[in-house]
Amino acid sequence: MQFPFGTRPELYATGVRTNGMESVTHHGRTTAYRRANRGGAGDPVLFVHGSGGTHGLWKAQIARLAPSFPVVALDLSGHGESEDVDADAGWGALSAYADDALAVAEETGARTLVGNSLGGAVVLHLLLEREFEADAVALVGTGAKLSVMDDLLAWLDGDFDRAVEFLHEDDRLFHDPDDRYVELSREAMYEVGLRVTSRDFRSCHTFDVRDRLDEITAPTLAVVGEHDMLTPPWYHEFLAENVRDGRYAEIEGAAHLAMLETPEAFNGTLTRFLDEVR
Repeated sequence: MQFPFGTRPELYATGVRTNGMESVTHHGRTTAYRRANRGGAGDPVLFVHGSGGTHGLWKAQIARLAPSFPVVALDLSGHGESEDVDADAGWGALSAYADDALAVAEETGARTLVGNSLGGAVVLHLLLEREFEADAVALVGTGAKLSVMDDLLAWLDGDFDRAVEFLHEDDRLFHDPDDRYVELSREAMYEVGLRVTSRDFRSCHTFDVRDRLDEITAPTLAVVGEHDMLTPPWYHEFLAENVRDGRYAEIEGAAHLAMLETPEAFNGTLTRFLDEVR
């Protein structure tokens, strides 16, 4: 059973630091995160990765934005160094992932949230289902509804190699990337594995908050790579138009993972937004 954050305070405890990672224990499991602060001002910004990923998705933000503001990036349950959770795909998994993000936000003092793909759904779920008032939100390569094509769902039932291959074809995760980022993405997905990655995508498939976006009150940036075929630009236009205080930004020369593929453009866009609204 999942409990709303704050109703069972004894479930939350600070974990230890290992290999540069820190952790927080909540709901009987441990969630790992990396924190970087190189003299940055203001409250931390919490970054939430997408399906089959880890906190390593945000390596360029950890390295390059920490001098501007503290950066925190977590591993959701079952990803990277975080313990897994017994949750079915759909609302249950999203709720558990939102618990992960909320526990790390509470532990680090983060009031600004950045979510990519599944991570965007996690951020929206957190804002809509928990009593968390964000200072600002960035929704990156995501949407208010995240349907997954039938073929990909079928491959995720057993042909994981085909699923990974499909996601790394042109203009899905990447447009014209550095080969090392493609390899990083592939390695992370295989390390997370079929079961958890399938749970991620199936949770995306059931996600739909299109009729609740007007409940989002924090300043919100919807940002997308111009070539993103997984969550195309019009998904983000819809987000920006339907939250109460929305903005839209498009990153040239990128697809779904603009934060990896075009980090300078992505970081500049995010920094300008945060400088304006925080």
